Amino acid sequence: MTGARAQAIATVRLEEPHVRVTEYRFSPDAETGWHRHGHDYIVVPLTTGKLLLEEPDGTSRTAELVMHRPYARCAGVEHNVINVNAFEFVFLEIEVLR
Repeated sequence: MTGARAQAIATVRLEEPHVRVTEYRFSPDAETGWHRHGHDYIVVPLTTGKLLLEEPDGTSRTAELVMHRPYARCAGVEHNVINVNAFEFVFLEIEVLR
């Protein structure tokens, strides 16, 4: 057994020249994999729960997200996001492309 986590399922729901909306669905213990955000973005949780954020310096922190309570981040954020809930976690990511 490799210990590899399942991957979150990313589905682009809207793509326009100025914005992209992607739905992320995480089964329990699924992850996004390491990535760096190339654009400013907004996350809109569609579920209430906790996500573990692994950061490049080797630290991690738990973020508590509340359904329909959005937050925004600037381009350049790098992390791996992991669902630490015993249930599916879903959010929308809205990227500002210009």
